[in-house]
Amino acid sequence: MTRLGMLTPSSNTALEPITYAMLAGVEGISVHFSRFRVTEIALSDAATRQFDHSEILRAAELLAHAKVDVIAWNGTSASWLGFDRDERLCERITEATGICARTTVLGYRDLFQRLPTARIGLVTPYTADVQSRIMNNWGSQGLNCVAERHLSLTDNFSFAEVSEAEIARLIEEVVREGADAAVVLCTNMRGAGVAERLERKLGAGVFDSIAVTLWACLIATGVDPSMVRGWGSVFAIPHLVPPAASMSLRQHREVS
Repeated sequence: MTRLGMLTPSSNTALEPITYAMLAGVEGISVHFSRFRVTEIALSDAATRQFDHSEILRAAELLAHAKVDVIAWNGTSASWLGFDRDERLCERITEATGICARTTVLGYRDLFQRLPTARIGLVTPYTADVQSRIMNNWGSQGLNCVAERHLSLTDNFSFAEVSEAEIARLIEEVVREGADAAVVLCTNMRGAGVAERLERKLGAGVFDSIAVTLWACLIATGVDPSMVRGWGSVFAIPHLVPPAASMSLRQHREVS
């Protein structure tokens, strides 16, 4: 049995049921969750303090009691706080628990290193200032955002209330503006369920945060992500090929 551990924002209602749904019918994998307090997404001191490593580490240590094989921070905060925050968090989780660690944001960076020609369309529930910070941080990592849509929400609970139809509309808009990879950047939005249908309709990749986190965890534990079917092309992305040798996004779509 492979056990996946996920660290979850306390007000998130989407990622647990969607993760279970993605793994339905996949044998030999279980998923276990630990929460810490996150209720607001903003750039204020109070909002950024929610992601203090001490709070996250306490939740990670509880997951370690379940003898999980990987611990993932299933959240996107490093997108606006800096990729180095997640790099250090992974180091600290492993130091504290002896278990390898992954995050959503570092998973995206790994994914796009394997698809290096991607023109990214960013879809989020966040406010304009958070969105601007994300685009700057992603750009510093060579992740080229050519289009964006955001919903100007701050209450983390409310993000899961956004309908799949609304998310699909935003994805279609960023693709029409020139993106060939739409990113639904939030682990409390319901983008995973529309990914495969929209990829076929639009001829562009659709990469949801919950799906990307699961993909990263499966790779970390040596499980072939292609075991997950019906949830978009992310699970067909080469997982044993060094990034420099990986295929372009166009080539990936042609074979997946």
